[in-house]
Amino acid sequence: MIAGPTASGKTALSVALGKLLDGEVISADSMQLYRGMDVGTAKVTAAEMDGIPHHMLDVAEPEEGFSAARYVEMADPILRDILARGKTAIVAGGTGLYVDALIQGRTFAPCPATGKREALEQEAEERGMDYMLKQLWAVDPDSAARLHLSDRKRILRALEVYQETGKTITAHNLETQTLPDRYRPVWIGLDFKDRQDLYARIDRRVDNMLAQGLLQEIQSLVDRGLSSDCTAMQAIGYKEFLPMLTEGADLSEAVELVKRGSRRYAKRQLTWFRRNPRIHWILQSDPPDLKTVVREALSHIPFFDGSL
Repeated sequence: MIAGPTASGKTALSVALGKLLDGEVISADSMQLYRGMDVGTAKVTAAEMDGIPHHMLDVAEPEEGFSAARYVEMADPILRDILARGKTAIVAGGTGLYVDALIQGRTFAPCPATGKREALEQEAEERGMDYMLKQLWAVDPDSAARLHLSDRKRILRALEVYQETGKTITAHNLETQTLPDRYRPVWIGLDFKDRQDLYARIDRRVDNMLAQGLLQEIQSLVDRGLSSDCTAMQAIGYKEFLPMLTEGADLSEAVELVKRGSRRYAKRQLTWFRRNPRIHWILQSDPPDLKTVVREALSHIPFFDGSL
């Protein structure tokens, strides 16, 4: 498992390890799974893959919602197939929730198509979210206390789980958390000795994205009728440019918003992964020396018996 913030070098390391360990890469990035969103998500290119198979890229349309549950449902069979073929599975990405759910083998409360969700949506439209949150307080006060009134999706989901199963989503999650992890990976984390080096790399990446056609990519999504409210268009690097493309907002201001949002996101990613004591952190200098990073990563991999 290769974890770390955006622009930390996960793609290069995963490909290098794939060559040395007869591996295949499973992406754990919540935005790279969308088709047509390549530049703004820094999706690995065919040239960068260098012949190493990659999975969980381009598996959904931007119009679709996606979740950790769906990610595990799709990625886990791929992971098991890679292992069954005697190869090394290399999970690489910065979406901590997806990573943890896959490694832990978490199960998620069921979402049967019984019409209850639609009924809750209709009730929310007619009576408002104040009323729906009060309902949640009555059956699952733990969840209600954690959720803000504006978090419509999670409030209705918690009510749906209770109505479908008779069990609160809080209870379900607690039961799941007590189970042992399904997999025991070697965890490698990438970061930089100097945080400013990471931030500078993020800023340069944004500039490179613009040079590679990010605005044209966003415009093509707008032209196909993609709503600005959908999850995909709320990604950092997309939502900030929409006002510029649709309302004539200032480009330089949008660029700075993307850089600032990306830096803040990187900080949140590090906060998430730093909670995991099993991660072997590799602190890089800028520019990183890939051969040195690979050598250090391999020193933590007990089944590697080759040489660089």
